[in-house]
Amino acid sequence: MMRKKRKRGVSSGPCRSHGPGPAKAPAPPPSPEPTRPAWTGMGLRAASSCAAAAALAAAAGAEQRPRPRLCPPPLALLLLLLLSLGLLHAGDCQQPAQCRIQKCTTDFVSLTSHLNSAIDGFDSEFCKALRAYAGCTQRTSKACRGNLVYHSAVLGISDLMSQRNCSKDGPTSSTNPEVTHDPCNYHSHAGAREHRGGDQNPPNYLFCGLFGDPHLRTFKDHFQTCKVEGAWPLIDNNYLSVQVTNVPVVPGSSATATDKITIIFKAHRECTDQKVYQAVTDDLPAAFVDGSTSGGDGDIKSLRIVERESGRYVEMHARYIGTTVFVRQLGRYLTLAVRMPEDLAMSYEESQDLQLCVNGCPLSERIDDGQGQVSAILGHSLPHTSSAQAWPGYTLETANAQCHEKMPVKDIYFQSCVFDLLTTGDANFTAAAHSALEDVAALHPRKERWHIFPSSGLGTPRGDSHLSVSLGLASSILIVFL
Repeated sequence: MMRKKRKRGVSSGPCRSHGPGPAKAPAPPPSPEPTRPAWTGMGLRAASSCAAAAALAAAAGAEQRPRPRLCPPPLALLLLLLLSLGLLHAGDCQQPAQCRIQKCTTDFVSLTSHLNSAIDGFDSEFCKALRAYAGCTQRTSKACRGNLVYHSAVLGISDLMSQRNCSKDGPTSSTNPEVTHDPCNYHSHAGAREHRGGDQNPPNYLFCGLFGDPHLRTFKDHFQTCKVEGAWPLIDNNYLSVQVTNVPVVPGSSATATDKITIIFKAHRECTDQKVYQAVTDDLPAAFVDGSTSGGDGDIKSLRIVERESGRYVEMHARYIGTTVFVRQLGRYLTLAVRMPEDLAMSYEESQDLQLCVNGCPLSERIDDGQGQVSAILGHSLPHTSSAQAWPGYTLETANAQCHEKMPVKDIYFQSCVFDLLTTGDANFTAAAHSALEDVAALHPRKERWHIFPSSGLGTPRGDSHLSVSLGLASSILIVFL
């Protein structure tokens, strides 16, 4: 019996069997596309387009080949699926971008690590860095969709911009130090030096203050009570000069107080011309002697005066030298507080060594025991009772009580307050001591050194020093009237 030959040709179905069979089985339904995990949502469009491209290429190949195609095994289908997800590329198919939120955060930290909230220009620089941080997160938003760190950063940026009143539009910081360098912004070029590796640590700042009878806190945090009647230089370096004039407070007493302050901001390249500020009792202007209120060109001035309380409190911010100066009038006398970078404060010639903020008062002008405590220097005898009045209106107890209302911590500022009340009887000295301590909190770079305690220099806080303060002050009243 002769076998009937089967015609050779291309099968009309998607594939044919590899061997003879009793009957042609119906073609199975097409396999459903594997379900994608939720985390692949970011590349879904790209993956779909890749799969479509692969399908079109496969269809084109089927029309060109004369031979029939075999049905791919399940492993091959899995491989095609992986290819469609972007492991291999064809044409315009690209791998999804990598989330770069860590790089954004690292750049923000590097831009802000050298900033200090107590210095002038902090808000402006911090807002620039925040806007740069926000821009970086926006550029990587697609790649970071679903990243918890990214979403936390976006919320944090929004909160910080609200807290600092930063506008969304405005200049931004650059991670390139050469771009951010501003010769009239000390904090900017100090930070640029740090980024370049020239300085391993951010710049160190120093504080000096003068108030009351007068009490001096030097750049080295030494606390002294001095006579220094007449004109004396507090600061005299290559960038800034500050001179104070002190007059007697009570006839027959060595106690003095400041009634005139002269401040000279020296000319500095293209940042500012020389500017002179002068304040005297009952004349605390909000302008320099030439009538101007700022120095330098551009919208952001390199030197400016800010009046906080008319005729009572002004601030001077010199961004080109990173320096801030507070001047106040309390009662009939003036107080001063200065914050300045150490490298600039110590830039002076040998002929400029008479600076009270640098070296303190001369020994012949001191009214303390060498540690800032106003007490008996030569062992003078104490009054018979602790309630003896040194000046009409105040006893030791009443002076202690009044000062304690303003200054609950019995540190050297509290002691100075009591001393001033007993020697002058002027209640305004209480406000002067309190404001001086507030200026320390605003300008001093090291919080652990804000308070200095009697007989302890820069040591740690001691227990209740009421007795030692009372004894020292009671005897010191005799000293200032000798």
